[in-house]
Amino acid sequence: MSEEHRKAFVAESEEGITDLNNALLALESDPDDAEAMDQIFRTAHTLKGNGAAMGYDSVSDLAHELEDLLDEVRAGEIEITPELMDLLFDGVDYLSAMVDDIADDGDTDLDASDVEADMRELIETGTVPGVDDTADDTADDSATDTTDSAASTDADPASEDAQSEDTDATDPEESEPADIDLPESLTEFELDTGHAVFQASVGLGDSAMQGVDAIFVLQALDDAYETFTTDPDREQIEDGEFDETFDLYLIDSSQEAIESGLSSLSKVESVSVTPITAIVDEPMTASKAAELDVDQSSTTDGDSDDDTEASDADSDDSDSSDSGSSGGRSTPSRSKKDGTNIASVRVDVDQLDELYSLVEQLVTSRIKLRREMEAAGMESDNLDELDKITANLQNTAMDMRLIPLSKIVDTFPRLVRDVARDTGKKVNFSVSGSDIELDRTILTEIRDPLIHILRNSVDHGIEPPEEREEMGKAPTGSVSLTATRERDHVTIEVADDGAGLDPEMLKEKAIEKGVKTESELELMDDQEIYELIFHPGFSTTEEVTDVSGRGVGMDVVHNTVKQLDGTVTVDSELGEGTVVRLRLPVTVAIVKVMFVEVGGTEYGIPVKNIAEVTRAKEIQETNNREIIEHDDSIYPVLRLSEELDEPSAVNGDGMLLRIRDDKRKVALHCDQVIDQEEVVVKPLEGVLSGIPGLSGTAVLGDGDVVAVLDVVTL
Repeated sequence: MSEEHRKAFVAESEEGITDLNNALLALESDPDDAEAMDQIFRTAHTLKGNGAAMGYDSVSDLAHELEDLLDEVRAGEIEITPELMDLLFDGVDYLSAMVDDIADDGDTDLDASDVEADMRELIETGTVPGVDDTADDTADDSATDTTDSAASTDADPASEDAQSEDTDATDPEESEPADIDLPESLTEFELDTGHAVFQASVGLGDSAMQGVDAIFVLQALDDAYETFTTDPDREQIEDGEFDETFDLYLIDSSQEAIESGLSSLSKVESVSVTPITAIVDEPMTASKAAELDVDQSSTTDGDSDDDTEASDADSDDSDSSDSGSSGGRSTPSRSKKDGTNIASVRVDVDQLDELYSLVEQLVTSRIKLRREMEAAGMESDNLDELDKITANLQNTAMDMRLIPLSKIVDTFPRLVRDVARDTGKKVNFSVSGSDIELDRTILTEIRDPLIHILRNSVDHGIEPPEEREEMGKAPTGSVSLTATRERDHVTIEVADDGAGLDPEMLKEKAIEKGVKTESELELMDDQEIYELIFHPGFSTTEEVTDVSGRGVGMDVVHNTVKQLDGTVTVDSELGEGTVVRLRLPVTVAIVKVMFVEVGGTEYGIPVKNIAEVTRAKEIQETNNREIIEHDDSIYPVLRLSEELDEPSAVNGDGMLLRIRDDKRKVALHCDQVIDQEEVVVKPLEGVLSGIPGLSGTAVLGDGDVVAVLDVVTL
């Protein structure tokens, strides 16, 4: 079971338990409320099913008993009474405690056998167990408490003195003031009554941008405190020049106030607070307060703690006494957080899209501001800080859109099973890397292409059992889906150990359908031959079935992946199997682009496609074609002025952009390289989509629209 599934179970169960409590309250107010009864029954049924599916038998068993009892109530066999409602609420309390355990520890060992037995007895006998004895039990408990209290009062006073002596004999180290120097900048600061100076050691955890995260923390403190100081100094902290933690010196009324305030900041992972001065009884300077014993002001706090402990004890006693209303049943111990720590929230997809759109606008406005300031010859450190904050916000917004591949992959085992059954084949399907995350848009778009590939793997790739046995293979074929991530790209491979692709048959089909001529096919290697399957209407099967054979699907795969700025390739070996490999970006829209000038017009080229930028001095000519050499490899030169029909305005040799080999083995010539920036790239739509050489447009800060080139189809 994945962590993602566990979190989803907890979130859904917490919502269900809240719905149960509200519906039970409605039913208690109006026993004839059929809608409330139906809501209670549906929710209990859902909790039972979810618990069983996730392997939490204790949750499932209790929800099952709850469902059985509710079924009797709904049928009119059991009357709705206060005692019945107490039993139902007890059951919900146990469910809530179990879900809390699962949220914290991943499992629960809570024993709900008492409340389950009471529910079962009520179903069988029609009466709530223990109700008649409740009053007597309560009276006995009260008498016992009174006797214990009297015995405690009559205890030997000597024992109280001994306890007092034990209390006074505290560890001498605890009574000494903290050995921390008061910062010089705070020595003359006047403390208000009830305040002291504290040192807070703050840790940001494993952060890739500690300086930026620290900026957010310090900005929050600027709003919360009139003054504070840091160690190291603020500039070093904001530059990320500190080891794991940094220290804050704050003036506040209590250690707890500082801890809770800092802990509530999302960037803070750990907080340790130590008092440096006493909490003063009257206004005085921090330096005078530092001369006082820190523990002198701790008496009140200590008393408060004692009171709190006593209160907690009373609360525990109260909880125990409340068990009388539950017919003598034990009640589950509640989590300390008591549901106040909300671990996750559900956000509407449209709101996420709106947030991402606003981030895109912010990125564009940032570019506009930088260009205007550069044009005016202005410089500002604040602009660099804005860049950091915007980049951090952008990354956060992108991360919020990332969804694990399991969201779509979890339905594929059933798909493969059904296709195998329809085609009379035996297939073992495996998945790895389903926890890898992709942008929601990419994940949504890639689902259908993956379905097409899996269908083809089973229908075209895997042979029937008897045929596999004749070839010396196991009768059960193997199909696997594997996802891996490398930096900002994810590779998804669908592999089978089936018949593989026959290059000669593919050539025959290509000639038959007029896709390629015989002379063209002779110049193509096996890799290019395999990629013929992505041509519209191209199919390798003779028989049309419900699964495949109509020549549709693989061209959809190719076009969809291309629109997502990805690539798809095929490797195959006849008789051994086939691998279809999809390489996709993790996110879309905001891309780092290098801007170049061609004939006075600005164009953009994604930086991720560029391997090297050099002066165009080493261009050679062979067979009337321009080339360059790099590491014993030859790269054809494409002059963008010719490809884009722009008049060349180059002064000198111009510039060359050598494209990465995995994209296209080519070097692009332009007049000059202008700059590189992160921009919002909008894909071409409608009649403009599919234009060779163009992947989209970018709107710059000054409102100019720049075409972003597709280096593969250029």
